[in-house]
Amino acid sequence: MEPQAAEPQSKEAQGAAEHHKLIILGSGPAGLTAALYAARANLEPVVVSGNEPGGQLTITTDVENYPGYVEGVQGPDMMRDFRQQAERFGTLFKAGNAEKVELSQRPFTLYLDKGDVLTCDALIVSTGASARWLEIESERRLRNRGVSACATCDGFFFRGKPLAVVGGGDTAMEEALFLTNFATKVTIVHRRAELRASKVMQERARKHEKIEFAWNSTVDEVLGDEERGVTGLALRDTQSGETRTLEVEGLFVAIGHVPNTGVLQGQLDLDEQGYILTQPHSTHTSAEGVFACGDAADKIYRQAVTAAGTGCMAAMDAERWLAARE
Repeated sequence: MEPQAAEPQSKEAQGAAEHHKLIILGSGPAGLTAALYAARANLEPVVVSGNEPGGQLTITTDVENYPGYVEGVQGPDMMRDFRQQAERFGTLFKAGNAEKVELSQRPFTLYLDKGDVLTCDALIVSTGASARWLEIESERRLRNRGVSACATCDGFFFRGKPLAVVGGGDTAMEEALFLTNFATKVTIVHRRAELRASKVMQERARKHEKIEFAWNSTVDEVLGDEERGVTGLALRDTQSGETRTLEVEGLFVAIGHVPNTGVLQGQLDLDEQGYILTQPHSTHTSAEGVFACGDAADKIYRQAVTAAGTGCMAAMDAERWLAARE
């Protein structure tokens, strides 16, 4: 998809818009790594921080699986380090979120929720994805106090403890199987009597000696407090309405993720779940001059280190694309 050259703008429109060679949407590991590489390539990138500056890591406590942090690091501290390194080489930051994006002609135009209008020659999308939560008060209160949405990130901290996983798809089975490396027992809580997961994943979970199932059950409340963490779950039977307590010391919510790509609907090719489609072995999207990286284009790995890697790729792809045009 080759955007058309923009028709000449009026002096008023030109004066209202702020032009940059490269804009990066999102400020998680992918966006900040892209900014670092782009700034070192003298592209003078501008990062639009988004609604959650720093991405999901700003609500993550201990990060122990990112290379270079020998003793581990707090998520917000790691994102602060990423940002300062990008700023050191000249990256500029804009607060706010893109409410509207026009990619059908060049320069691309972005309308921010704070009223700013930005234009750019190239765009990197690193808007990430957000975990689906149960949306109950006790879950929100105990996030990072025993409630998590990432077994790979946090499973290590639950050695020797009984755990629960909510969900019935492949992701839930994968999370549960991974957690058996640490937990004494893993209970999969599912609101139906049948799983949505593939037969292969179902069989693996059913056969594992550490995995049990709480069928026809939903989580009414996550029990515990900020000092002790999670101590159990109040489960409600979806058929009888009766409640019971499941004693666990950690809850992993595995009911899916939502890519933050709504503003790009109809502008870029997305898959059925809303993830941005990229060309094989690159970060090029269906629109020339638009590149995607991080969790907005990755529904498989969703790790800080893989997001950072694709951020590097996006910056290099953008730099080469801009150089070829010049």
